[in-house]
Amino acid sequence: MASSTVENYVKEIFLLSEKSPLSDVPMGDVAAALGVSAGTATTMAKSLERDGWVRYTPRKGLRLTEAGEGLALGMIRRHRLVESFLVKVLKLDWSEIHEEAERIEHAISDRVLDALDAFLGHPTADPHGDPIPGPQGEFHQRQLSSLRTCATNTQLQVERITDQHPEFLQFVEARGLKPGSRLSVSHRDRVGDAVTVNIRDHAEPLTLGSVAAAKILVGQTDCPAE
Repeated sequence: MASSTVENYVKEIFLLSEKSPLSDVPMGDVAAALGVSAGTATTMAKSLERDGWVRYTPRKGLRLTEAGEGLALGMIRRHRLVESFLVKVLKLDWSEIHEEAERIEHAISDRVLDALDAFLGHPTADPHGDPIPGPQGEFHQRQLSSLRTCATNTQLQVERITDQHPEFLQFVEARGLKPGSRLSVSHRDRVGDAVTVNIRDHAEPLTLGSVAAAKILVGQTDCPAE
């Protein structure tokens, strides 16, 4: 049975690998994501390889094995279902649930997790819009674009927020940009590095910097954005 430290490492390696699926995950990225020194991360990488969770290539990085990917997907499923429960049932603030879910995900049994999934109605995404893997590790991600790159004057819906630091989530909520929000991009100022957004039920357009806009993923919808 994997320890909570192993679970944290494989989960983080999987999440980092999503950014560059064809490349090994650099050790420096793993260390930074987990808040440990490079030496600690390297020592753990060797242990993970010995136990069959990763393939480690010095000066190149890490890649999950099939077993490691399975464990990672299971932990991501746990984390995102717990976050869904904390928000939908316990009504906790979506910007403050990450650390709580980190603690709970290691303790919950598969039986309780399956019951939780059924109780929630088998959600396909957590409160931030992150996809929830299925019980057999099925992991389907929609092709989404960001407000920085999406088409203008098109009916859109916010689907996912990629930056889940509390400050950014509070910024998103205050401006009506949580997942499910309907909108359209009316103008993109490449010189000023800004995006103008018309949000449904908001009287005034909103201007976002491109850095913030890149963290908000959207998909097309048949419903009008007003």
